Amino acid sequence: MTCKVQVVTVTESGEEVVRNVACVERQELTPASLGLAIADSKAILQGLQAVVVEWQMRMYLDTQRHCPHCGKLRQSKGGHHTVFRTVFGDLPVESPRFPHCPCQEQATASFSPLATLLPERTTPELLYLETKWASWASYGITVKLLQDVLPFDAPLEAVTIRNHVCTLAERLEEELGEERGAYIEGCPRDWGELPPPDGPLTVGIDGGYVKAQGMEQGWFEVIAGKSILAFRRGEDHPTPSSKCFAFVQTYDQKPQRRLFELLQSQGLQMNQQIEFLSDGGDTVREVQLYLSPEAEHLLDWFHLTMRLTTMTQSAKGLPETMGDEQPLALRDEVLRQLERTKWFLWHGNVFCALQVLTTILFDLEMAAGEHEEGKSSKLLQVVQEFYTFIDRNQSFIPNYGERYRNGERISTGFVESTVNYVVSKRMVKKQQMRWSQRDAHLLLQIRTRVLNGDWEDVFRRWYPGFRAYTLPEAA
Repeated sequence: MTCKVQVVTVTESGEEVVRNVACVERQELTPASLGLAIADSKAILQGLQAVVVEWQMRMYLDTQRHCPHCGKLRQSKGGHHTVFRTVFGDLPVESPRFPHCPCQEQATASFSPLATLLPERTTPELLYLETKWASWASYGITVKLLQDVLPFDAPLEAVTIRNHVCTLAERLEEELGEERGAYIEGCPRDWGELPPPDGPLTVGIDGGYVKAQGMEQGWFEVIAGKSILAFRRGEDHPTPSSKCFAFVQTYDQKPQRRLFELLQSQGLQMNQQIEFLSDGGDTVREVQLYLSPEAEHLLDWFHLTMRLTTMTQSAKGLPETMGDEQPLALRDEVLRQLERTKWFLWHGNVFCALQVLTTILFDLEMAAGEHEEGKSSKLLQVVQEFYTFIDRNQSFIPNYGERYRNGERISTGFVESTVNYVVSKRMVKKQQMRWSQRDAHLLLQIRTRVLNGDWEDVFRRWYPGFRAYTLPEAA
């Protein structure tokens, strides 16, 4: 059996032109020969693409042969061969040059219509697939995937996809507004006149680490977070919606602007309630301040109790007593005081928690005086750092117990999963690649938009008509 695939092109005058695209031959029926194989589909799609593009370019060049102002015919000044990359193969075409008509003043003497219309030499559909899959998996796996399902004449290179990712991400960065010290606009009188906002926003921010390329430390920090909108007004069945964001904190120059734009995409208003939960780090604190007048900033309970748990485990290795003449209890006393500190912090009593920590420091200083190289000295340094941490973040410590009983968030557990999903799965776990800060930051901008479901909308904004066509009718 031989099946010939032909394309019939109908011109505006009604003339039909028939082109042979592919030929499929089958002998006996077996599971392997049933229907079309991937190779057959690639050949058919590639042939069909060549016919469609040929007619499209011919019709477009016909419209460019006359001056749009005076209608004078333009004589071709020669041309050059170029290749346009599409999802169904690379297409070599002839790109002619036309002189500009003297009726209008132009900066150049001639121009190439195809080069002006298609400066990227790559169709948006292919760019979209490359960048989308590169945000999900490594560049090498993306190459293998696209080559398996798309009819490419020449093998793809991972560096080509990486360059496309960086180019489109830099285009996103150029669209980002200027960084400002504060994003609170208007006055309380104006905020009261705003329409009722959607449900409250909860924003969690945390950090992760990525293997570095060409850096002494061997790693750098990535800030990631998630914004959860409780509900939108007018919905029949209100459900929470969320969006994530990420950036390399030592590379990004506009972290606050980035977070503000994300919140605005979720409908942020100046009269909207918003909660920020973080680990209390200086970098994270600077990002979340001055974004909203209704913002409440909270220290994450998980990071607090994690530090206390570490200190408790270290305290179990302390000597039972200190002093020779009149031994005083050390280990049990420090463990008891650490438990009291945790209890006070759980109830938001920072003043008493700092007093208890001062007592612990006094005991550890006495014990460290007896054994300078012992565990007392190491624990003393950790407790001192924790005291400073609590003192600097005391305005961000609420009554966790009351919030917990009222069903309110006290921890950034949802952000821990976000860091794992946004950063670790693509850049850390089972990945041997080392990253520059620039490449990691740019990839994260595309990855977060893909995860948020916004990447296709970005392409529709950049390329009018992208994926706006209707499905073809059956023959």
